[in-house]
Amino acid sequence: MRRTILTFFLPLAAVAGLTTAAVNKPAQGLNLFSINQDIALGAQVAKQTDSLYRAKGQLLERSRNPRAYQLLDGVVKRVLDNGNIKYRKQFPWDVQIIKDDQTQNAFATPGGHIYVFSGLIKFLDDENQLAGVLGHEIAHADRRHSTQQLQQQYGTSLLLGLILGNRSSNQLVQIAAGLGQLKFSRSFETEADKYSTIYLNGTRYYSCDGAAGFFIKAEKQGGAGTPEFLSTHPNPGSRIQNIQRSAQQLGCAGKSVSNSNFNELKRLL
Repeated sequence: MRRTILTFFLPLAAVAGLTTAAVNKPAQGLNLFSINQDIALGAQVAKQTDSLYRAKGQLLERSRNPRAYQLLDGVVKRVLDNGNIKYRKQFPWDVQIIKDDQTQNAFATPGGHIYVFSGLIKFLDDENQLAGVLGHEIAHADRRHSTQQLQQQYGTSLLLGLILGNRSSNQLVQIAAGLGQLKFSRSFETEADKYSTIYLNGTRYYSCDGAAGFFIKAEKQGGAGTPEFLSTHPNPGSRIQNIQRSAQQLGCAGKSVSNSNFNELKRLL
């Protein structure tokens, strides 16, 4: 579902930095992008994603849906203000709703732009689950999984070609079309699950195992009814148990919050 065209220009001086000070080596692998490049890439991805879904009449505009966004923004802000987001001030951290009740998915671009399908929100049972899934996606951006996964999928030379703008439009379209099928590695999924519990613990509001509730329900669906989220976010193994164990260790499992705002959000969609 994530089809975007990545086009932005990076000065040659910045390219040199890719192999020196800009190189970042997280546990999962090599990241050749600097934080500023994450932000620049994310801005272009978000712009093209907005255009794609707006053209299809599926992007819920903020100006026409102020209450829905007020409710969703409230959950996002609670998760972001947990005190453990490394790039809380650097990334823009905005969220958009894609009106598609048949798609139960969410994703975050490099640089912290979050997209949530209405089908996912309607699939969830409570606000804890929504906060858990949002925490998972925020972790993918904040831990910089998105840029690393793009690098692993398409190779460094092709991505540098995109950055410099010297690739053909056909190649850009091909890359954009492939983004919808981009699957995170199991190590990235494990880390995102873990940080979801850490983020929710920092809110002192949500139950840290909120994401587990979503995965439990999703696994019960099975077959054709399985949410698309699981196809792009594969199970790293013992996912539910690991989330629940982490929440218990943090001492924040089993909390309950009012679902009045969450239920209102579902009705508005």
